[in-house]
Amino acid sequence: MYDGIVQDLIDEFGRLPGIGPKSAQRIAFHILQTQHFDVSRLAELLSEVREKVRFCAVCGNITEQEECSICRDPRRDHTLICVVEEPKDVVAIERTRQFRGVYHVLGGAISPIDGIGPDDLAIPALMRRLGAAEIREVIIATDPNLEGEATAAYLSRLLTSIEVPVSRLASGLPVGGDLEFADEVTLGRAFEGRRKVE
Repeated sequence: MYDGIVQDLIDEFGRLPGIGPKSAQRIAFHILQTQHFDVSRLAELLSEVREKVRFCAVCGNITEQEECSICRDPRRDHTLICVVEEPKDVVAIERTRQFRGVYHVLGGAISPIDGIGPDDLAIPALMRRLGAAEIREVIIATDPNLEGEATAAYLSRLLTSIEVPVSRLASGLPVGGDLEFADEVTLGRAFEGRRKVE
């Protein structure tokens, strides 16, 4: 659509997840048209992230050190492990300020269509972790979609063999949502997770 390097820039932004062609074009033109946009700082940060950021040796979260700040924190309950798919899920749960345990990041979810099986995830590392320490509970917090449900079911079966108490995050209707727009699975989960009104 555009000539040369401008199209190359748009194409490169378009490779990022969640960025469609129009968003890629908007970002490219923002950089081109904004005089005070520090392109060299952006390039420097991208290089630094590639060099310095790694995955935590304990939980798989992102960090600049051997272990992430959550795993290093002695105030966290290390007998309580919340299993999530991606590091962004850790951030989402941390924003609630409801969970004081530690995490285990799988690095994705089971998805046979995409060729991702249990061996492609950090499940063996989780099992080693559970065998090396006394764990009070494992909370499975995978996404409430087909892949997340398959992963949760697999983990539940696997963890019953080592007799670790396992729970799954409740799911159901979002606050401010309308019943008529809820899908069958979400509505079914809302009924399953109902609680007594006091």
